[in-house]
Amino acid sequence: MSATEDAALRRGGDESPPRLQQIAAAAGVSQATVSRVLNNKAGVAEATRRSVLTAVDVLGYERPASLRRAGAGAIGLVVPELDNPIFPALAQAVTTRLAAAGYTAVLCPTSAGGVQEDEYLSMLLERGIAGLIHVSGRHADTTASIARHQELVAQGLPVVLVNGHRDDLAVTLLSTDDRVAVRLAVSHLLSLGHRRLGLAVGPARYTPSIRKLTAFRDAAAEFEFEALVEHTWFSVEGGELAGAQLTARGASGIICGSDLMALGVIRGARHAGLDVPRDLSVVGFDGSAMTEHTSPPLTTVRQNVPALADGAVDTLLDQIRGLAAAAPCARELVLAPDLVVRASTGPPPVR
Repeated sequence: MSATEDAALRRGGDESPPRLQQIAAAAGVSQATVSRVLNNKAGVAEATRRSVLTAVDVLGYERPASLRRAGAGAIGLVVPELDNPIFPALAQAVTTRLAAAGYTAVLCPTSAGGVQEDEYLSMLLERGIAGLIHVSGRHADTTASIARHQELVAQGLPVVLVNGHRDDLAVTLLSTDDRVAVRLAVSHLLSLGHRRLGLAVGPARYTPSIRKLTAFRDAAAEFEFEALVEHTWFSVEGGELAGAQLTARGASGIICGSDLMALGVIRGARHAGLDVPRDLSVVGFDGSAMTEHTSPPLTTVRQNVPALADGAVDTLLDQIRGLAAAAPCARELVLAPDLVVRASTGPPPVR
């Protein structure tokens, strides 16, 4: 063992150098490869280098000074714009869990006209992050290129995605069950007597929209109600537009793809002289804290934010610590939401 290895790889209070085979066995490589990595020699694949350094970390040894990265304890957390309250809530839950595990979240909110996903990913890699959690990003868009994410996975960076799905990306993904969400909302409205239901969801290219629409149409075929659909934007303005179109088509109850969209539906209904819920029932999706204080308080399908955060962090840390399967594969963990009934839903109007 070289002097560099000997000086760098010591545990607190333990002056005896570790044997290279211990690290080699943990990383699944040869002792010669471990030696090259610890001495920062060229000719080692990036994925192999990461495996060796992960083994060093897991075994409790200090890295050589030249291999200690400023961002070794940092996790990239990329989220959509923070206007939607569900994303700050999820970011806070993830940040708290990471801090408890000794990691710092680097929050990167994307927005129209602002810093975009690829720019953030480049900055995070330059910082030397230990892993990445990406929420509702390009992976949720079935038409978008995910070449950048595939590149990160190929380099050995631990990556976990939240809400969205791509079969061609070998990572772990956590999603809220959109099928269950729609069926909960449909069952609630049908139990109140509604027979003409509307679904206001985002653009058709997004996985959550596709799954909600499929579940809505399946429920219509099973329970024999009239199903009306409008695609719009995930915003108050989008909800207002979709709500006007759906009520004009005769919907007495509207299920929305987000709480913000639901608030837009309510705003548009009021501008049209309609009362919620006397003339129109509205169901949101996300379950953000604000929905309890809206007027009227919003009936919504609530995502399990604590479970999403815990699952994302635990899965990522398993990868960082080398506890996950060595060969990455695509797998999705689906979490059930729950229905929160409040004052924005009631029986349909008598016509």
